[in-house]
Amino acid sequence: MKLFPNITIGVTLSLAASLLLTGGCISVGPDYIQPQLPAVTNWSATLSAGVTAAPAAPETLSRWWAQLNDPVLSDLIERARAGNLDVRQTEARLRAARAQRGMAKAALFPTVGAAAAASRSRGSEESGNGDTANLFANGFDASWEMDIFGKNRRALESADATMQASQEAVNDALVSLFAEVALNYVEVRSDQLLIALTETNLATRAETCDITRWRHEAGLTTQLDVDQANLSLEQARAELPTLRTSLEKGQHRLAVLVGQPPGRLKELLAEPKAIPVPPLDIAVGVPADMLRHRPDIRQAERQLAAQTAQIGVAQAARYPDFSLLGSIGLESLSLGTLYNAGARTAQAAANATWTLFDGGSLRQAVEVQTALQEEALSLYEATVLTALEDVENALVAYANEQARRRALEAAVQAGQSAFGLARNQYTSGLVGFQTVLDMQRTLLSVQDQLVVSDAEVTANVIRLYKALGGGWTSHSSALATAKTNPSGDTP
Repeated sequence: MKLFPNITIGVTLSLAASLLLTGGCISVGPDYIQPQLPAVTNWSATLSAGVTAAPAAPETLSRWWAQLNDPVLSDLIERARAGNLDVRQTEARLRAARAQRGMAKAALFPTVGAAAAASRSRGSEESGNGDTANLFANGFDASWEMDIFGKNRRALESADATMQASQEAVNDALVSLFAEVALNYVEVRSDQLLIALTETNLATRAETCDITRWRHEAGLTTQLDVDQANLSLEQARAELPTLRTSLEKGQHRLAVLVGQPPGRLKELLAEPKAIPVPPLDIAVGVPADMLRHRPDIRQAERQLAAQTAQIGVAQAARYPDFSLLGSIGLESLSLGTLYNAGARTAQAAANATWTLFDGGSLRQAVEVQTALQEEALSLYEATVLTALEDVENALVAYANEQARRRALEAAVQAGQSAFGLARNQYTSGLVGFQTVLDMQRTLLSVQDQLVVSDAEVTANVIRLYKALGGGWTSHSSALATAKTNPSGDTP
């Protein structure tokens, strides 16, 4: 410091002046105001038995799949969280957004650089004296763009909101992933049950064929009954390849969802198991709870905040830019005298630039950002309405599928009784074979429909939890960091 007393005083005065200027800084552009959510207090859909509007317990909503009591499903969801490639992409985008936020914050501070140089030159004897000269120098350069009109602060505000939107994008990807894993798992179990049911039905139809053939050999019926029995048997057998194809595809899809090559989960899913049974009681809360919780709504709101800040960035570009420049260093013709007091150099400057005429380009840039902000607001409002629609549809589908399932259960019981009676009466010669075929086809149809309905009831519960935004809180450690440190800075 003894080498540069005047420079020290100058730097101090410059910093003091800058602080005074900074104290008078303003941020042009609109300040963000979060839009109000729709005042919807109740669901329009009639809640079915077991579904209540009581607030959903956070631990239940965060791990809703545990309510299905299926260890294999829980294991698949944990594997998907660790290995799904779509989630990894969103997490990579989140890391990029954090880095961009750091870059935006760095723009608020001065830039300081250091340089050192050594050169040797020899002049021409024809045009000069031919002397050889050395030059040694080192020093520090600093520059600072004073954010008088808030351009950099608005950029940081936008980067903050963009980073938070990226976090919500990760959360939304988790919500969709867990639901997709569960839905595909239910489909796999449904296909396994349909295959088992079809194989059982094949055995029954084979017995019917035997009975028909024996009656034909005894002269009690015609070849037509035998052909009809064989036709019914082969039609049922033809359904198996389609079901097995669907089963294989479901297993392949689950493997890809957990980040593994198709076929890797065949051993895990080889043993047929029942379709997971939905919980008896489901608390869905009120619309306001869902709207605050769904990550896609939170993401759209943060995108709106980021775009609002961009209007301020565009408006600040229409005002003057002020910057301070300075350098201190040492310069000497000899390395031995480089650090003497007489070798010191210093330079300070203040710059101001202002675009006076650009044909309206900067004004149009503000219009662009304003239009994008209006688009982001419309996207937010559309996301809110879609979320409400998702829950309403899931509630309606769950209630109606339960009623359908109850009817199918009664139909299966009646069909089993009717088929048994028809076959016994046919064996006794009391009814024709067409009656047996009709009862058999009807029974298989309602049995298939009951299996599909069982799967659809559980699938509708999964869709309901997805519509409520369930699943992401138990796997989003970054959210807790964001809540305690919303700026994203390292504590």
